[in-house]
Amino acid sequence: MAREQRRRREEGDLEHKLIDLRRVARVVAGGRRFTFRATVVAGNRAGKVGIGVAKGADTALAIEKAFRQAKKGVITISLTKTKSIPYEVEVTYGSSHLLLKPAREGRGLVAGGAVRTVLAFAGIENASAKILSRSTNKLNNAKVTIEALKRLKHNHATPHTQPNS
Repeated sequence: MAREQRRRREEGDLEHKLIDLRRVARVVAGGRRFTFRATVVAGNRAGKVGIGVAKGADTALAIEKAFRQAKKGVITISLTKTKSIPYEVEVTYGSSHLLLKPAREGRGLVAGGAVRTVLAFAGIENASAKILSRSTNKLNNAKVTIEALKRLKHNHATPHTQPNS
């Protein structure tokens, strides 16, 4: 539990969590130079969430830069009274394909991996998510989740919520 608290540091009103850390290399004269790529999710667990990706010479520098990028790209979503999403959405980003559905109160967050982290930091407590593609890329799965949340933000009227005329 202490390790989890160290990973998520509160700064302002956003907390963050590292979801992916990779060592990347570029070839130069005389060999390879290694840097680290960090992917961070930041959110306030009350409707604001963002992801950041950055590279640095060491892991601490990459994580700090990624957190700053996540703060710059924060989006705001509106939650229902039951801390869910208003309607179902299906989104593709890169090779990742995601289906995000609302759930009744008490059901909990049914999602895995990077999708669960993004939804939890957005403050969504009752939802169901399924990655329909075979992609295991955490970065693309996090980005497709952000795209799904953006679609919720822009499309307020759905066939299920429109009154019958």
